[in-house]
This record gives sequence, C-alpha cells and structure tokens, in this order.
Amino acid sequence: MAKGVWIVAEQRDGALRKVSFELASTARKLADQLGEEVGAVLCGSGVEAMAAELAKYGVDKVYVADNAALEPYTTDAYAMAVAKIVKENDPSILLLGASAQGKDLSASLVGKLATGMATDCTDVKIADGKLCAVRPMYAGKCFGEIVIDTFPQMASLRPNVFTIVECAKAGEVVKFDAGLDAAALKTKVAEIIKEAAGKIDVAEANIIVSGGRGMKGPENYALLEELAGLLGAAVGASRAAVDAGWRPQSDQVGQTGKVVSPNLYIACGISGAIQHLAGMSSSKYIVAINKDAEAPIFARADYGIVDDLFKVVPALTQEVKKLLA
Repeated sequence: MAKGVWIVAEQRDGALRKVSFELASTARKLADQLGEEVGAVLCGSGVEAMAAELAKYGVDKVYVADNAALEPYTTDAYAMAVAKIVKENDPSILLLGASAQGKDLSASLVGKLATGMATDCTDVKIADGKLCAVRPMYAGKCFGEIVIDTFPQMASLRPNVFTIVECAKAGEVVKFDAGLDAAALKTKVAEIIKEAAGKIDVAEANIIVSGGRGMKGPENYALLEELAGLLGAAVGASRAAVDAGWRPQSDQVGQTGKVVSPNLYIACGISGAIQHLAGMSSSKYIVAINKDAEAPIFARADYGIVDDLFKVVPALTQEVKKLLA
C-alpha cells in the first residue's frame, strides 16, 4: 500500500532553492496528519551534504542520486531517476515546486508514473485520508479543490505561498543508483548563460517592483532598478514590456510568464490585464501606481496611487533612502 509523503528537492549551483524548504515544511504537516514519514528525492552531482539542510525542515529520509549525468538539470535524466526511486518505494503523495524546473519535471513524471497531478497549488490538505489540492482557476476568479484517485497523488506548489517551518528530523541519507541509460538520454546542456551576478529571480523574491507599458521605454527601468536595489527587490515586467523588448523574458510576470507570490508587489504603469493579474494576485500586498484611475489593477490593489509614475517612483525612492538612513 502506498505510504509516505515525498518531495522532489530542487537545487542549483550547489545550493538548495527556497522552494525545497517550502515543500519540506508542507510535506511534514501532511505527513503528521497521516502518521507517515517524509521523504525527499535529491538529484545532482556532489549533493549529499545538502541532505542535512532538508532534515531541518522535517525530512525523515533523503534519497540521493549522485551522478555526473544529473548536473546540470535535464528533463530526461531527472525524470528517469525520480521515477525509478518513486516506483521502488511507492509513496502516497509526491510534491514538487511550481517553479520553471518543477513544472518541466512534473509534466514528464506524470506520464512515467501513470498518475494525476494538480498544478500550481496555493493550498494542500488531507481530506478523508487523501490529498486535497487547492488551485486558482480561470485566471484567479475561483479556486478548485482537486482529489487524485491514483498513486502517487502529485501536486506542484506555487513558490512563496507555503510557510517554511523548522522541524528537525533525522534526514537519513539513502543513496540509490539512478539507473541512467546514456543511450536513452536525448538531451544534454551545451552551455549555460548566466544572468548578471546578484540579480534576484522574480519567482523567489519577497518584494517585486514591476513595470509595464507605462514605463514608455527600456531606459526608464533604471527608476525601478534603483528602488528595487534599496528594497532588496527583484524587477519584474508585464508581457507588453517584454514583447516590446524592454525587459528579458525571465522578468515577465503573468500567466504566460512567471507566477509570483511576494510579500509586496509594486506595479508601475501596469494596467492590469487579466493574464498579468493571474500571475501576481496572490501577493500579500499589492501597490499600484498608474495615472489611469480606471485601470483594472486598482481593483486588486491594497494601495493605489493615481498619478504619473515618473513623479511618484522618484519620490518614493527618496523616502525609502531617508528611512534607510
């Protein structure tokens, strides 16, 4: 019988991603309700030492696949490794992050494990002994509760939504052979082009300062970058700004970009198209700056400023400087 709540831990460049700790904490909560153990699958090269970090957040056992072919991440290698250990141990629940890597990996795993999955969930709970996953639907207009009848019951969790809670457990390391067949691996990473050092990923940022069509051009994003630098924030962009070539696609927030859930989202010159709102409406606090009082963004904003962003943002930046001083 399927038993155990498992996660697929995510690491990059020798460090665990924040979403891994969110997954571990959530899995611990579910496992305690079921009276089961928490397992984590950790793949990569030279990653065994990271197991101790996962143990801090409630992981009982860490299943480690240490193989040069697993660094850097590729879909087929990771899916092959994770599917193998999951089939051998038969956990009842398998959780991944709804990050770029998690979305990519989970799509392949669902097929390999012949099960169902709830994607981009903002809550999970146990109901009648099964996983009940809650996810936004129709661009955030309503929420659906999804129960999966097949095992493992899979769900991907939206980053920055689930609370990280320390709960030290053994974190026993169980090494396993990933069983990688070199002939079956169809992809390899030829080159990795990294973004500027120190740049914060919008998907993991606690604060985001985002700009849209109202920025009028790429040169004006310097205003947002200055404010973001003071706040320790990431700079985001609407699809209109990305399509215009003003910002890289990696900065795009929205249904076709990255779904974010920061503590603070400052929208500058963004009207609030439904696709954009779907990607940031779960932010804890939303501040909108737009000279159009009828802009849809104000319906979702906790605080709204109807004025020219080119006056408001510099003034806001100066006030932040005073507070920091």
